[in-house]
Amino acid sequence: MTRRSATDLIHHPYKPPAGFEAPVPGVFKASTVIFANVAAMRARRWKDKQGYTYGLHGTPTTFTLEERVATLEGGRFTLLVPSGLAAVGLVDAAFLRSGDEVLVPDNGYGPGKELAQAELARWGIKHRFYDAMDPAAFERAIGPDTRLAWLEAAGSVTMEFPDLRALARIARARGVLTVLDNTWGAGIAFNPFDLGNGQSVDVSMHALTKYPSGGGDVLMGAVTTRDDALYARLAQTHMRWGWGVGANDAEALLRALPSVALRYRAQDDAARVVAKWLQQRPEIGRLLHPAFEGSPGHEHWAAHCTAAAGLFSVLFDERFTVAQVDRFVDALKLFRIGYSWGGAMSLVVPYELQPMRSLPHGHAGVLVRFSIGLEDPQDLIADLEQALSGLG
Repeated sequence: MTRRSATDLIHHPYKPPAGFEAPVPGVFKASTVIFANVAAMRARRWKDKQGYTYGLHGTPTTFTLEERVATLEGGRFTLLVPSGLAAVGLVDAAFLRSGDEVLVPDNGYGPGKELAQAELARWGIKHRFYDAMDPAAFERAIGPDTRLAWLEAAGSVTMEFPDLRALARIARARGVLTVLDNTWGAGIAFNPFDLGNGQSVDVSMHALTKYPSGGGDVLMGAVTTRDDALYARLAQTHMRWGWGVGANDAEALLRALPSVALRYRAQDDAARVVAKWLQQRPEIGRLLHPAFEGSPGHEHWAAHCTAAAGLFSVLFDERFTVAQVDRFVDALKLFRIGYSWGGAMSLVVPYELQPMRSLPHGHAGVLVRFSIGLEDPQDLIADLEQALSGLG
């Protein structure tokens, strides 16, 4: 039967030759997936990555990225979602139901805390904030309805590094599932599934937006586990909520991942140079960086980690007002004001701690968080020096 060209453009018989291979995996964009026949359609399985059924449930591009992120995290199974916060939501939705309670570190990721306070509470799920630096307080916080405990290392903004082994051991003994926000560690600083002394978290959540992307231009999150049953639960929830990621975003991550370890360690080295310089300035009351002695939880960082993120905070001397510190931030030229971190450009954000914490935090002075990028650290120091000179 002769067909018209418009039809042939859709049903063209040409198939490119097999065997093409390049350093970066191909990009597959699909909502519809084509089956050879009805039997093939009915036999396809997507949950174990043995086949493709619909674009939302995976393509060669997203399956490849999931496998590589699982390797980065030290896990076996990974699911991708549109953002780090969506990864928090996936975990909460998969493992919590009305009447359950979730424990959240008081120094945890702010939007994750808000999710517990607003959406989870609206669904009848209770939450309790705990002091991540006090394992005994964590154990006391576990009640008969506690099903899930979030851990975070290092803590958001104030950078405390908890005793992950102790928290994981307590939770396991009490039958509580543990999930770690591993965005700071990025799969480089430590292995969340091998914390030492036989301890491990059950699930790792990672905002791929940060170091794995490295460009400040991609939003994506990941949830990783080693456990078959936990993965099955997560995968079902992932499917039912309809979470998916774009092929071009997955491509960007696949291009960036091979250099993540190099970038992470380069930014770690530069951050320590800048942090050490700031620590010696009279305007700075305290440095909050887990790799430095005197920072909360330094000993736990030293026991767990081989590296640190290029992220740290400082508390200005109490003689400086919020307005003065804001002027300092505005005076910076290389550091740009913006949320997130892990990209090539250095960023700075001043924070007001009091509205962010429910428990006493013991920090005094205006806090400013720095994310060190890939600029020369001496240029960053010169920028800081000129901005500090105007503090008065």
